[in-house]
Amino acid sequence: MIIGALVRTSYSHRYRQSLRLLSSVSTSSSTKISWDPTVALELNHPSLILLEKCSSRNHFRQILAQTMRIGLIGQTFPMSRLLLFSAISHPENLDMAVLLFNHYTPYPNLYIYNTMISALSFLKSRSFTLYNSMLHSGIYPDKNTLLYLVQASQCVSEVKQVHCHAIVTGFFLYGYLKNSLIKMYLEKGSKGLAHKVFCEMSRPDIVSFNIMIVGYAKEGFCLEAIELFDEMVFLGLKPDEYTMLGLILSCGLLRDRKLGKSTHAWIERRKVGSSLNLILGNALLDMYVKCKELDLALNIFNGLMEKKDIVSWNTMISGYAKAGELELALSIFNKMPRKDLISWNSLIAGFAQKGLYKMVMRLLNSMVAENVRPDNITMVCLVSGAAEIGALEQGEWIHGLVVRMQMKVDAFLGSALIDMYCKCGTVEKAFLVFQGVKKKDVTIWTTMITGLAFHGYGNKALDLFFTMQQDVMPNEVTFVAVLTACTHSGLVDEGLNIFDSMKKKFGIEPGVEHYGCLVDLLGRSGRLAEAKDVIEKMPMKPSRSIWGAMLSACRARGDMELAEIASRELLKLEPEKEGGYVLLSNIYASCERWNHSDMIREVMERRGVKKSAGCSSVVLDGLAHNFIAADSRHPRWPDIFSILQSLNSEMKLDDDCPLDMPMLLEPR
Repeated sequence: MIIGALVRTSYSHRYRQSLRLLSSVSTSSSTKISWDPTVALELNHPSLILLEKCSSRNHFRQILAQTMRIGLIGQTFPMSRLLLFSAISHPENLDMAVLLFNHYTPYPNLYIYNTMISALSFLKSRSFTLYNSMLHSGIYPDKNTLLYLVQASQCVSEVKQVHCHAIVTGFFLYGYLKNSLIKMYLEKGSKGLAHKVFCEMSRPDIVSFNIMIVGYAKEGFCLEAIELFDEMVFLGLKPDEYTMLGLILSCGLLRDRKLGKSTHAWIERRKVGSSLNLILGNALLDMYVKCKELDLALNIFNGLMEKKDIVSWNTMISGYAKAGELELALSIFNKMPRKDLISWNSLIAGFAQKGLYKMVMRLLNSMVAENVRPDNITMVCLVSGAAEIGALEQGEWIHGLVVRMQMKVDAFLGSALIDMYCKCGTVEKAFLVFQGVKKKDVTIWTTMITGLAFHGYGNKALDLFFTMQQDVMPNEVTFVAVLTACTHSGLVDEGLNIFDSMKKKFGIEPGVEHYGCLVDLLGRSGRLAEAKDVIEKMPMKPSRSIWGAMLSACRARGDMELAEIASRELLKLEPEKEGGYVLLSNIYASCERWNHSDMIREVMERRGVKKSAGCSSVVLDGLAHNFIAADSRHPRWPDIFSILQSLNSEMKLDDDCPLDMPMLLEPR
């Protein structure tokens, strides 16, 4: 890029050449208009008057040619007007502004530099290079220069540099510049620096508080945002609609329906702004949807919101779809005046999660028919739905559609495909997808390790775990996956070593889920005393999954003493859940202690605890059919029963199956 010093060194020859070329054009002295910037800087020159009325690129080129012909090109004030027009007022002509600045502006002043820095703020390197050139020219910035540079900053280090220049030049005293720095620090994820600048303000105004409150809310620091709101009210500052926007966002993220309702009531009582304008209305809809108050959201949507945009409609569709209210979601969808990709994706995701693949395919076909191209999120919704019900054929068809549409399989979509193939039992295809993803993040590595783990490929999962460390550092979820792989494959020593390396090598403090994997690993290998020792020494309170793993291990090894201890602890945590009762009853049954097994049944009945019946599902023609033991409610139950009898008569008893296997707890 030719700027600053480069312009000054190369400009002279080209500028004189251009002037000689222009002077060769035959124009009479009577038509040549002189320009004396020392006398008048008003916009009363004919060419500049035309510029103010210009509305097209072609007209601008004609005015530019006229300016060159009469010798105004290169003079500071006319050039400032030409650059302002082409770079700011009509940014579609920015390419011409850059050419004019680089080749026909030998002595740019502060105004011209600010114009170009502002126009090129979306290209950070060019803005900062222009600023350096300006400083080398002996031109000092003003507050506008620094504001434009803040907007052009792409990382915290650049914001810090502008911050330092603001302090050195004395412009840090301006509140607007401080507010801009706070906003940019928050957007770049530097909460501490934003708070520091805010605290340095002697008298923060409502704008400063709003930037902090909304910024904190968007970054997830909801409690801090609420504390700032309290401080603002204490200082006597009157909240406006932007303040309430930050408060509503915080309520939604916290899922705090009580505080959300109070905030809504506060808005209605004080009639902040226009009460429910579009932005506040959409924020309230989103808050109530996140708090699962769909009726209140619908009341606002239908009654209190005079204006609705596509965000309003999509919020309602997404809320009802996630809640499983698919008929209401579809009803709102059909009433939409205009649908976008988010509308389709929200509805498709809802039906896919329910396993209603006929409706999913109908929606997909309608979407394509209306010239809305599916994106990766659409495909992830479809693939995830297929994975939940184990519909391999549908998953393969969706994968084929991704290939036919030449969609890029990124880490997000790749992880969904890997998860689907693994859940459907096709680990080989999952690994092919994994190999095909060029940029692998920690999620896709973890998903593949998890798939290998649950299919018993422990050694392969370990190999993948060590390979990933060459490019990506594992996280907490990765360690859960690899410890699970060791558990399912009986790799006890390897699992212990990996658990020990979490903190020593990777600096990751083991959580309760990691201790659960360790207990499961030791329990399955028969090392029950060591598993019990881990539970007693772990730094946090054992969870239900840890005692459940211990109880399962005791059942496999027939250790009644530890089983009773684990059962008591499990029932303390979840007295209303059937899992602990069922496991203990089955342990007593396996040891032929029938009285104790019956006693557990009686305890369950007295406490009103019922065992949830196991359910199997079969996907046929895109529709999931669910079955439980002795379920006669299915419309084709006679046919199903007849086929089961036929299959039962043809099956042979496995030689390895003991004839005296005790009957475990089943639903009555």
